[in-house]
Amino acid sequence: MWGIGFKADGELMPDFPDVLLELEVKPEPKIDPTVEEALLPPVVVLGVPFVHQTLAAALEDMENMVASRQPHYIVTANVDFVVQSLEDEELRRILLEADRVVCDGTPLIWASRFLGNPLPERVAGADLVPLLLQLSARKGYRVFFLGGEPEVAERAIANAQAAYPGVNICGHYSPPFKPLLDMDHEEIIRQVTAAQPDFLFVSFGCPKAEKWISMHYRQLGVPVSIGVGGTIDFLAGRVKRAPQWMQRAGLEWVYRLGQEPRRLYRRYCTDLKNFGRAFAWQHYLMKKSGRNGSAHMETSALLIEPTWRRILPPAFFDRTSILRDEKLWRESRATHCLLELAHIENIDSTAIGLLLLLHRTLARRGLFLILVRPSEHLMRVLRLMHLEHYFLMAEDTHEAHELILKRNGETRVLYRSEMFHPTFPLIWRGEITAANAEEVWKQIEAELQVMAGSKNRVPIDLSEIRFIDSAGIGLLARARKHGQRLGMSLRFTDVSPAVRNVLRISKMESLLEENK
Repeated sequence: MWGIGFKADGELMPDFPDVLLELEVKPEPKIDPTVEEALLPPVVVLGVPFVHQTLAAALEDMENMVASRQPHYIVTANVDFVVQSLEDEELRRILLEADRVVCDGTPLIWASRFLGNPLPERVAGADLVPLLLQLSARKGYRVFFLGGEPEVAERAIANAQAAYPGVNICGHYSPPFKPLLDMDHEEIIRQVTAAQPDFLFVSFGCPKAEKWISMHYRQLGVPVSIGVGGTIDFLAGRVKRAPQWMQRAGLEWVYRLGQEPRRLYRRYCTDLKNFGRAFAWQHYLMKKSGRNGSAHMETSALLIEPTWRRILPPAFFDRTSILRDEKLWRESRATHCLLELAHIENIDSTAIGLLLLLHRTLARRGLFLILVRPSEHLMRVLRLMHLEHYFLMAEDTHEAHELILKRNGETRVLYRSEMFHPTFPLIWRGEITAANAEEVWKQIEAELQVMAGSKNRVPIDLSEIRFIDSAGIGLLARARKHGQRLGMSLRFTDVSPAVRNVLRISKMESLLEENK
C-alpha cells in the first residue's frame, strides 16, 4: 500500500484543500487471485450482499479456491440469516466480509427481482454439499465434517460414502455442545489441521457456525470453510427434503414446517414479519422514481493522484450507470477512493453492492473507501440496512485525508495519556477481531505486566473501540483473568453500543456487570 502525509502548498485546486500528498512506497500486500472478482456487484438485501452465482458457478469458484491454497469462508444465507443480522452486529459483519454469500432462499430470489438485480438461482447448502462430495469422489478433494450429534454425523458419513464411492472424507469431529466461547477451540483446531482438508463443513447451527469459522478460518488455512446448517441431517436421513416440484415452486419451507412444526413455526412467523416489513421499506426507498436529466450524467473522476481518486457518481446511482461506467469503477480499486455523494437523489441495491465490493477490495489492499458528504436519501438507505457505521464518512476531502492518516496510524490498539498514573484509563481503540486478536493480546499482556500489583482498579476505556467480535470478547475475558493473576482488577468503561451488542448476543454481559 501507499503511506501518505501532508505538506502545505501555495497553489490551490478548485474545491480542494491546500495540501499535497507525500508518497512513501510500501510493499504491496499479497492478493489472493480468487478474490479478484469481475465488477459484478452483489445484490444487497437488507444489508446482506448476495453474489450472483448459479450452483455450477459456485462449484467452479470453490475449485479455484482450493487451487489457490488460501483460506476462504462461504456463507449460504437464507431469510433467517438476514433477519438475525439486523439485530446481531457480529453476524452482520461476518456476512459483509465473507468471501461469498450465496442465496439459500427462494424469497430472497423474489426480493432480488423486485430490486431490479435478479439472482440467477437458489444455491442451497443441501444441494451444494452433495455436489462437493461428488467432486471429492472424482478429484480426491479432502472433506472434514465438524459438528452435529456424533451418531448423526457418523450416519451422514456412512451414507455419503455409500452414495459417492471414493469420496475422500479425511475426518470428522463432534465436540461437546457448549456456548461458543466455552468450546475447546484448541482441540477442534488440532483435529482439523491434522486432517488437512480442502473442504470443511461446519454444522454448529446459525450463527454459531459462522462465528466459529470467522474466528478460526485464517489459522486453519482450509481453502473452503462453510456452515452447512441442517444439511448433515439430510445426509443422515434424519430429515427428508421436499419433493422437487415444491423446491422449484419455493415451497420447501412448507414441507419443512410440516416435518418440524414445533421448532420452526415461531421462527418462520418472526422471520416473515420482520423481513417483510423491513424489505417493504427497502423497496420503497429504492423505487425507480423521480428520474430527471441529472440521472443520465456519467460517473466522472474529478481528480486522480497516484494514491487516491475523487469520483462523482450520477445523481441516480443505479445498475445501469454502473455497467455503463464499468471501466472507471474497475480502475478505482487500485487507490484510496473518495466518493462525492452529496447530490445522490436515488440509489439502488446494485449501487450499495458496489460500495460494499469496493470497500472490501480496497481494505484487502490496505486502502480506504470514503463517502464524502452522503446525501440524506443515501443515509436513510444506509440506516435501514444498518450500514451507517460500516463505511468511513467525511464532510470534505481534507477531513477524508485526515481520516486516512488516522486509520493508517492505528498500529497499536491501546495507549495512555502522556501523564502516566495508575488511575488514568488504558484506552483501547480501533477494532479487536480474530484478524488481529493475537497481536492485540501481546500489546495488552505487556501493558498489564507493567501495572502488575497495582492496588487500584485499572480502568479500560472502550469508547474508541468501533467493533469487536467473539474473538475480541474472549480477549476481554482473558485480559480480566490475567489481571487477576497479576494482582489487579480491571474495569471496562464507556462501552460503545456496537460492543454492547456483541456482548449481549454472546451472553457475556457479565464482563460489564463486574464493573459495578
